[in-house]
Amino acid sequence: MLKGLAITPPVLGRIAIGKVIEKKGKRLPEKDDQFTLTSQVQHDGQWLLHPLDKTLRNEAGDKLRSIPVRLLFNEPDLNFRAQYALFDRTSGRPLCVGDGEHCKRRCNEGIKALPCPSPDGCPLAQGGNCKPYGRLNVAIGDDDPLGSFVFRTTGYNSIRTLSARLQYFQALSGDRLACLPLELRLRGKSTRQSHGTPIYYVDLTVRQGMTLEEALQQAQTLDQARHEAGFDQQALDAAARQGFANGAFEDTEDESRQVLEEFYPDGKPEHTRNTSPEAPPSLQARLQARADGTAGPPTTQAPA
Repeated sequence: MLKGLAITPPVLGRIAIGKVIEKKGKRLPEKDDQFTLTSQVQHDGQWLLHPLDKTLRNEAGDKLRSIPVRLLFNEPDLNFRAQYALFDRTSGRPLCVGDGEHCKRRCNEGIKALPCPSPDGCPLAQGGNCKPYGRLNVAIGDDDPLGSFVFRTTGYNSIRTLSARLQYFQALSGDRLACLPLELRLRGKSTRQSHGTPIYYVDLTVRQGMTLEEALQQAQTLDQARHEAGFDQQALDAAARQGFANGAFEDTEDESRQVLEEFYPDGKPEHTRNTSPEAPPSLQARLQARADGTAGPPTTQAPA
């Protein structure tokens, strides 16, 4: 196994809510009120639809607002990794990821393990530089039991809801999370921040038309069948845990560029913001100073 390279679940496609459009020379995220399944191939700046998108859409008969899924692992944190993340806007490289207690930060000397005060208490997070960032891997269909579709989000509602559901389902099922018949469901809500306009977030529930008790019974049956067939779920979880830990950052530079449009929707690279001789230090310089313990008072940067 190559050291320094995070080994992540094989990805067959993406689960998105909306798309990226070009407006006044900028690529901006445009939200939607339904799911879209895409492949990993782009054409003219847009992701091509995955064949399963049409299949599920035909079954739904209307907008695709629920997707039947199974999880790959019994451990919630292996299925859904949520962190505070800071990306370099110019190169797309991940610079710092943390959990509010500890972080891994890219510095001139390499990767350093440092305390993480969370965005509210970190001077490097000013101006929205650092945001919660979650990645959920789920299996759709039965063609590839180890292949997955990835849903990426920076939304508080999706992150909190998915984290809670995964913990609850693991506890209720007796650690049979990977055997539960579940579905991703799109929900809407209005908040003061949205000025009454509906915003949409992702929830995880048992499949429509099935009670929780029925889902638990099905999970027990599948777990027993897998055990008799020699399926070692504990070993699979252990292998996944080792793979994630093999690298400091899960996202590669290519993958990071794909999420930058959601992290920094104005698409304006950092080096174009401050051009005067008295401009504040660059983000990389501030990171290095912070890691060395020599950072001065935090500078103020306008929100993206």
